[in-house]
Amino acid sequence: MQSFPRITDYLRSGLYRWSGDASTFEGDAYIEVVCSPNNPDGSIREAVLKSSNGKTIHDLAYYWPQYTPITAAADHDIMLFTVSKLSGHAGTRLGWALVKDAEVAKKMVKFIELNTIGVSKDSQLRAATILKAISDGYERPDLQTKPGLKMFEFGRRLLSMRWQKLREAVKSSGIFTLPDIQSVHCKFTGETTEACPAFAWLKCEREGMQDCADFFKKHKILTRGGGHFGVESNYARVSMVDRDETFDLFIERLMSLR
Repeated sequence: MQSFPRITDYLRSGLYRWSGDASTFEGDAYIEVVCSPNNPDGSIREAVLKSSNGKTIHDLAYYWPQYTPITAAADHDIMLFTVSKLSGHAGTRLGWALVKDAEVAKKMVKFIELNTIGVSKDSQLRAATILKAISDGYERPDLQTKPGLKMFEFGRRLLSMRWQKLREAVKSSGIFTLPDIQSVHCKFTGETTEACPAFAWLKCEREGMQDCADFFKKHKILTRGGGHFGVESNYARVSMVDRDETFDLFIERLMSLR
């Protein structure tokens, strides 16, 4: 993610520095962050480095059934989640971690206390209410027969329709390409399905087009350019989880490009 190097540089720690892609790292003392599904392309990632002197953090913000098939239970040493990607309640500003090592967990709690003076009780109550509502939709027999109450099915149906529209628009334009996504079996839904990432990772294929984000901006489409993610500028990331009217306008403008 584009924020990792900026935050690392901002803190100016004497203990560590940002070293970029883990596949190019040399040494045995590190903190590796594995974002899976990956932001921006939605691919499933695994840890690259293996050392007794290193720590691996798994950022699983998008590891939910509406975004990707759940192929295995997450069982890593340090796992990060956020309610903003789970249900879209970004304004709650609450995330959580599952940590196996009690001493590491204590250090994380202390950092939160020093950095934010604790987590807002209002946010905790709101997040607990959201999680209960989602859980009740799957666990309470009196709710399971009512349509529209199972959040993951609703989210997946909406994203699946949006991705179909996007693929049609991309094919019609002839300018862009999207990553190939293979269908796999999801253990949560019991179905074989494709991922429906929260972002579209578009590549501009037109000869001479150097800056994809700038090209989109000229046509009133705001994106994040490839440079934010450490790749060439002929890539751009577009959100797939905006409001219906915004997404429909994006598709309309995308289809007008030639």
